[in-house]
Amino acid sequence: MRGLSIAGTVAVVFVSAVSFAAEQSGPGTTPKQIPLIDVTDLYHPHQDVGDNFDILAAYALPELDLRAVILDCTEPFRQPVAQNPGPGLHPDAAGPREPGFIPVWQLNYIFGRNVPCAASPFTRMRSPEDKMLDVPAFQQQGIELILKTLRDSADPVHIVSFGSARAIAVAYNREPELFRRKLACLHLSAGGSSPPVAGYIEWNVALDPQAIVCLLRSELPIALYPCAANNAGSKGYGVFSPAFSYDPHNTFWKLPNRRFIRQMDPPLRRYLEYALGRANRVDFLRAVEVDGPPLDEGLFGAEHYVWETAVWLCLTGRKLVRRADGSHRIVLPTEVLPTDRVLPNELRPCTVQVRNDGIYEFRLTDQPTNFRVYYRGNPQENEAALREALPALYLSFKASASRFGPPASSDKIPHEKTTTRPGHAPPSQAQQAPQ
Repeated sequence: MRGLSIAGTVAVVFVSAVSFAAEQSGPGTTPKQIPLIDVTDLYHPHQDVGDNFDILAAYALPELDLRAVILDCTEPFRQPVAQNPGPGLHPDAAGPREPGFIPVWQLNYIFGRNVPCAASPFTRMRSPEDKMLDVPAFQQQGIELILKTLRDSADPVHIVSFGSARAIAVAYNREPELFRRKLACLHLSAGGSSPPVAGYIEWNVALDPQAIVCLLRSELPIALYPCAANNAGSKGYGVFSPAFSYDPHNTFWKLPNRRFIRQMDPPLRRYLEYALGRANRVDFLRAVEVDGPPLDEGLFGAEHYVWETAVWLCLTGRKLVRRADGSHRIVLPTEVLPTDRVLPNELRPCTVQVRNDGIYEFRLTDQPTNFRVYYRGNPQENEAALREALPALYLSFKASASRFGPPASSDKIPHEKTTTRPGHAPPSQAQQAPQ
């Protein structure tokens, strides 16, 4: 098509996450864990509390072997007000914030883990080939941790990307052959369904368009999870907003509220309360051990926007099922009952064309290709099922450390002044929430 740079169709061995999980499980066998690097635009305080919520899955799902967390950070959002952050991004006035080391340290503490984490470059790539060798040493660490994790792994590693994908693209530019040997699949949560919305650039693409161009012009095995949708019939707020619309290929859905958090395992509940309240306490480890002051009810009653569930389902091979009694659950393949109806959550072969501004278009194909794209069937049915199944899954997550128990009555944290913030306001036509 005119104006599009075509990514060559390459016959490759696509290491499917679903088949990987399935091959490792069977009657009487212990499934082999899936090696994983999680690249996330997780901040503290949060920009989107969904990032704090989402990374829990990487720690709590037993199928996953989380090897590293890479903190994706874009400089304007570190400021009190993100002035002129760039096309497709809005001037966020809820800063300042920094890369989310504190949430990762809290989760390491809760789960008894020592998952390494590191920050990646704060500035955008200057070209699709940029190796960013001139950025400060602190910001090199995320790139170096990706490369080290790939080198050290005996098995191919899956990478999930919830953010700009900058660190992944730069690491690939530095050692492309290592990626060809050791990358099982890049699960890229970015972009929109096809055809693209005229004049619209999705948030994760807008964070670093050159990173998307770099990766989508590579021969790497990539699973695409479009965040936005070109569907003017999905109007959630009286205006068409692609970031909050639905179609069979995009991943967006929303929970009506977050009240189930109150019933979660206490350390995990406190971790999310710390994030929701945008706490600035220095004793952030003790904050997950004992209850703090109550939060505003509005923080639990607010809608919760989700883009990441599809990635975890396809990566692990878990199934979203409707049970005979009408309930919905997310289960392991070995837990699917003969009476269950499995709802579609799958990856389908496609070709991809990417423009110089990072906007891409995919087309389904039956030819050899290094790309797959997410498919969920009926998005309304998908959302209705997940509204029941995802809270049930999160209620099943438990802290690993035996030290966590009910606090003594004298061990309550005294009231402190915290900054609370209601849930996202409905987006205007000029804005979209980070994904």
